[in-house]
Amino acid sequence: MHLIDFIHDLTWDDLPEPVQHQARRCLLDTAGAGIGGRATDLARIVHDFAAAAYGGHGAALWQDGRLVSPPGAALANGMTVDALDIHDGHVLTKGHAGAALAPAVFATLKLGAGPVSGRELLTSLVVGYEVALRAGMALHASACDYHTSGAWNALGCAALTARRLGCGPEATRHALGIAEYHGPRSQMMRCIEFPTMLKDGSGWGAMAGVSAGLLAAQGFTGAPAITVEAAAMAEWWSNLGETWHITEQYFKPHAVCRWAQPAMEGALALQRLHAIDPGAIRRIRVLTFREAAELRCPRPRTTEEAQYSLPYPVAAALYYRGVGPEALSGAALRHEPVLRLADLVEVMADPALSARFPAERLAHITIEMIDGTGYELREAAPRWNWFDAPSDEDLLDKFRWLARAGLAEARAEALANALWNCADLPVAEALAELLAAPYEEEK
Repeated sequence: MHLIDFIHDLTWDDLPEPVQHQARRCLLDTAGAGIGGRATDLARIVHDFAAAAYGGHGAALWQDGRLVSPPGAALANGMTVDALDIHDGHVLTKGHAGAALAPAVFATLKLGAGPVSGRELLTSLVVGYEVALRAGMALHASACDYHTSGAWNALGCAALTARRLGCGPEATRHALGIAEYHGPRSQMMRCIEFPTMLKDGSGWGAMAGVSAGLLAAQGFTGAPAITVEAAAMAEWWSNLGETWHITEQYFKPHAVCRWAQPAMEGALALQRLHAIDPGAIRRIRVLTFREAAELRCPRPRTTEEAQYSLPYPVAAALYYRGVGPEALSGAALRHEPVLRLADLVEVMADPALSARFPAERLAHITIEMIDGTGYELREAAPRWNWFDAPSDEDLLDKFRWLARAGLAEARAEALANALWNCADLPVAEALAELLAAPYEEEK
């Protein structure tokens, strides 16, 4: 299917049932990450910034209610989803599409001529995923650096914005070109080495993509998008409408970098099998792929340092049986038993495992006890891969767990039901209003 036709003409009924189902799952999961992320310092800062710098109308800040412009809402809500690092991802892009796309699809709801149904919202989301993921794979195949997700998910946001605005073929081409040019081609490994609130660039990608669509609709030019139109990129776009990359999304059970999660799952598996007492451990050795071995920081001082660490989440997982929002800020980062255990984690890169990245993310883990006993697990992998996906109930439970950060139980359940049954909504604005209502009132 030709790209422009795909962007503008795709309907809900064109989507295979597994794609429809996955769209619902991705929407629910991404919204949950945004609700959980709203309690972070990052979200507080960026919400206030967006209200001051992007004041206007047309969209709202999640769990806040303040009205801002569509690019401002895409920026702030995208960064809020990214804040908790528990959103969905894609193996071959080494990054995340939904963190930008879900905020963008809500930010653009009022840009069209009439109301948007739940089915149209989900179809637009699928358009965004399919464009963004192909742009991401094309970028990684052609660029010399490893860029953050905002560099390519911006194109998915531009596509869904152009769809919402009813742009013609040329304006849509220009929207994609503007998004590619202005998308944040920031260096991912810089944030790994120096963890800060910069994160994965998804908020900036969402803002750039929505802005690109708005500019193109007014006649601003920017075509071509090289990752879309260059002859060498044709292989990534030839199966559009036939292969659905949204079905390859993985989900995260833990609120830290996916690269740390193989070691975490290995440690948890050994703990379950051998009833390991964290206080009786002498040393933990982790062999993993090179990128994961860069996640060092055993004593994080901030939420971001904790999320881009490997020793800390391994230790925290052994104490808390997992890592959620409560383990990533405040007093939890000063919990000395966890920090002492994190100091005992040795991380080394393994060439053989490095060669299998990004298609596979694996770790060998050895736990040595004070009494001399040793336990080993090879080729531990993260949970909830696309080929071993969580159940719908798993994702609903995860949503409820994250929503406890700031929502009353009744509202959290109403929001979960509305998100899960989005396809039945005649007007999606009701869902947007549920997302926007301030959460501070319910603490």
